Amino acid sequence: MSRTVGVVKSLLLKWSLAIALVVLWELATLAAESPFFPRPTQIVASIFDVFFSGPASQLFLAETVFEDVLPSLGRIFGSWAIATVIGVALGTALGRSQTALDYVGPLLSFMRAVPPPALVPVFMVLFGIDNTMKVVTIVFGVVWPIILNTIDGVRSVGPLQQETARSFRTPRHYWITMVVLPAAMPKIFAGLRLSLSLALILMVIAEMVGTTNGIGFQLILSQQSFEFTTMWTWIVLLGVLGYGLNELLLAVERKVLAWQPTNGTADTKTTGA
Repeated sequence: MSRTVGVVKSLLLKWSLAIALVVLWELATLAAESPFFPRPTQIVASIFDVFFSGPASQLFLAETVFEDVLPSLGRIFGSWAIATVIGVALGTALGRSQTALDYVGPLLSFMRAVPPPALVPVFMVLFGIDNTMKVVTIVFGVVWPIILNTIDGVRSVGPLQQETARSFRTPRHYWITMVVLPAAMPKIFAGLRLSLSLALILMVIAEMVGTTNGIGFQLILSQQSFEFTTMWTWIVLLGVLGYGLNELLLAVERKVLAWQPTNGTADTKTTGA
């Protein structure tokens, strides 16, 4: 019982600031009575209406969950997975070769400086307005933190480890998979967390152009229809998704890096933000 009480107190302390801000928001919007800023209680009611008004056979999930939320999550995870494979592979190769990094480094600096939303018209011409354009937009925007953090992590492997591997004539693929990547994993996870946040942002931007479903589409549609309570409902959903995805990735990071004294999260430094 005491442990349960301790957990409840910890949660209340953790969320005390957020609860206080919501209460202030309720009082401020109640006094202002602005149609552009609905009360939190109105937003909560809208959340149930938009997302949880379906039949019992669908676990009370509304159609918009299947038609808009799930496709958006698919775009986020699919694009993020593609960017992870490309970023880790390219970052590992460049991190192990100073010559290659000298040649490719300026190009990487130039490409990562280009805002992905500015290339949406280009991607629309090249790939059309279907799902491919959205995936390409997200991948282009989120791959850079993964590449740069992987390079930084791979280059942090010490000379003692390299000399030990040469002494034992360790095959190159074992050296990469068993020594280099584990040593670089804290930096890689830092890039993955940053890229996942960017994927959520770019997903919304990509879905605002030439699409008929998704969270971004519903957000801009409700704004254009002057349904501001519904608009704030989608904004709150994006905040919940961002928090939930970050916590999920942190849990995976703690599990994967449990062998490290700091569990891989305390001293992680993000590169390329």
